[in-house]
Amino acid sequence: MTDGFILLARDRADDGAVRVGFTVTKKIGNSVVRNRLKRRLRALVSESMPALASPAHDYVLIGREAGLTRAYADMIADLERAVRKVAR
Repeated sequence: MTDGFILLARDRADDGAVRVGFTVTKKIGNSVVRNRLKRRLRALVSESMPALASPAHDYVLIGREAGLTRAYADMIADLERAVRKVAR
């Protein structure tokens, strides 16, 4: 677990492409705040996941409130660490 998000992963056991989903609960804030956090998570994934993700896996990022204020560089490092951890 990281401060800005939680990463879940599942091996689909097929030859399909990597799939990524995003979710942010209403506890985080109104739709504007939730969408801002989802945009940050999408940017993280588009920048980092192609090099890190294992083929035929599904990933879900669950946004947390700290993801709104956490430095973007720190969130990239968190994502890289989390993907490596779930790959083990």
